[in-house]
Amino acid sequence: MNIEVRQPARAQKTRYGIVDCDIHPKLLIEDYRRHLSNQWWSHLQTYGLRPRHGYTKAYPMPKITPQAARRDAWPPTGGMPGSDLGFLREQLLDLYDMDYGILNPLQPTAQGDQNPEFSAAMATAANEQQVDKWTAREKRLKASVVVPYEHPEASVAEIRRRAGSKDFAQVFMLSRTSEAHGRRRYWPIYQAAVEAGLPVGIHVFGYAGWPLTNSGWPSFYIEEMTEHATGQQAVVASMIFEGLFEQYRDLKVVLIESGFGWLPALGWRLDKHWERMRDEVPHVKRPPSEYIREHFWVSTQPMEEAEDPEHVLDAMRWIGFDRILFASDYPHWDFDDPVLALPPSLTEEQRRAIYSGNAKKLYGLA
Repeated sequence: MNIEVRQPARAQKTRYGIVDCDIHPKLLIEDYRRHLSNQWWSHLQTYGLRPRHGYTKAYPMPKITPQAARRDAWPPTGGMPGSDLGFLREQLLDLYDMDYGILNPLQPTAQGDQNPEFSAAMATAANEQQVDKWTAREKRLKASVVVPYEHPEASVAEIRRRAGSKDFAQVFMLSRTSEAHGRRRYWPIYQAAVEAGLPVGIHVFGYAGWPLTNSGWPSFYIEEMTEHATGQQAVVASMIFEGLFEQYRDLKVVLIESGFGWLPALGWRLDKHWERMRDEVPHVKRPPSEYIREHFWVSTQPMEEAEDPEHVLDAMRWIGFDRILFASDYPHWDFDDPVLALPPSLTEEQRRAIYSGNAKKLYGLA
């Protein structure tokens, strides 16, 4: 991982046509003006964002660096990291000769805001911004459909509004929702995604109102970073045991920015419990590990770094090299350099699949 990266550490010998599956564009408050009605623009200016927890602006620990950004990601023309398309081209798309990048906007999108109607208006505006400022100007970029997931009806309408658009590659949710992801209140969102032919990307983060651990708020940012993995474990377990994949057998889910080394052990644990307690969940017809391998994809970043590199490869083998997607997390401080991110012992076929082939197949990219 690199806090500051100005150029690749070494030249790539082979062009992989990289697809970066986790780029964070910075949406600016002032750009919402043209996409919000007078009512909701006034609401935003007067009341601001109201997430579902007691810290009105952020979690109670700093993110290592301002905006959780690389030190060199602040555009020379001014502005916030991730807000300048030209600088993003220079630092990422052109520098690494990428074929595509998937935009995953985190703030200020108001996903999960306490006012569901305001959240819906902000989601629509965020999606319009992605097109106007990014995908319409750079064909290598694909947007994610931001949905107000605590307002399922509005989420369905937003997905249908974007269905069939070449600008959008997936439906975008966060991992910390007010209820577990498999609960039926969210099923209309998954159904709409399947009908639109879009995967559902679930990115770590969110403002659900609940502490990050089952025993309260952590003391340190390092604990929050660790929770990214445990939070996604809850997502996987809930979706499987609520019977989601028996209902929507074509549903595809991408777990973003939580690593993947934990997934094999989770599969083993879920299988063990299912064998002993399957009568409690008769709607779960098969071992949980089968649902994992059929319905889930994972992004590489932040990839675990084991003392024995072979252990990372073991995890990759269990998951399947066809289920792993490269992600850089640009412009954040824990950015993964595409040149250095993958284990050197991967075969050319495996490397090509992770860098580009898997994502192009999943997202329907040429």
